Amino acid sequence: MTTFLILLRRELALAWGKGGGPLLALAFYAGVVTLLPMATGRAPEKLAAIAPGIAWLALALSALLSLERLFERDFEDGALDLLSLGPASLEAVAVAKCLAQWLASGAPLALAAPVAALALGADPKIIPLLVLCGLFGGLAFAFLGGLGASLALGSRRGGLLVAVIVLPLYVPPVIFGAGALDALAGGLPWTGGLFLMLAYCTAAVALSPLAMAAACRNALD
Repeated sequence: MTTFLILLRRELALAWGKGGGPLLALAFYAGVVTLLPMATGRAPEKLAAIAPGIAWLALALSALLSLERLFERDFEDGALDLLSLGPASLEAVAVAKCLAQWLASGAPLALAAPVAALALGADPKIIPLLVLCGLFGGLAFAFLGGLGASLALGSRRGGLLVAVIVLPLYVPPVIFGAGALDALAGGLPWTGGLFLMLAYCTAAVALSPLAMAAACRNALD
């Protein structure tokens, strides 16, 4: 446990130091939320109808930032080789990296989502659910993004490859989360979509570290 906490502190320091923390992701999020309504028109009723979906989709897109460097930085300077020989397993290293990614950018984005949704005219009653979906969905995005980053290790144009791998995996939580938010806004049953998203997120958190560790071992061989 102590080793894992040390790893987590290291990854948080890297995420906040060289990665810029949440500032870049929040700036991108604000840009997406600002630009998308311009393509749909300025009618308040139209913006209010699509506000939950825009806020949720923008959060998913913002989660793509900095994924390329999640493993690549340690792979290039040899730190990943040392981590693989250390007392912690590569699975634990992968979990620490993804948790740090979520704490540095995913959680702040989830807390910013209600501000964006309210600015677009969303119903305030969806805000608690939007925060909940943002926190758990952001956790799934971090682990699925880590999977894509590990599979792209050592490849050229890794950022593009990460996006190609990760975006299809982002589709289910985006659909389930947006569906739950739309259902709540429309006064319809919404718990089904939330439970499906939570189940998908749980599977992503449980299974992705195994695949990430295998991909890292393959890249190091």
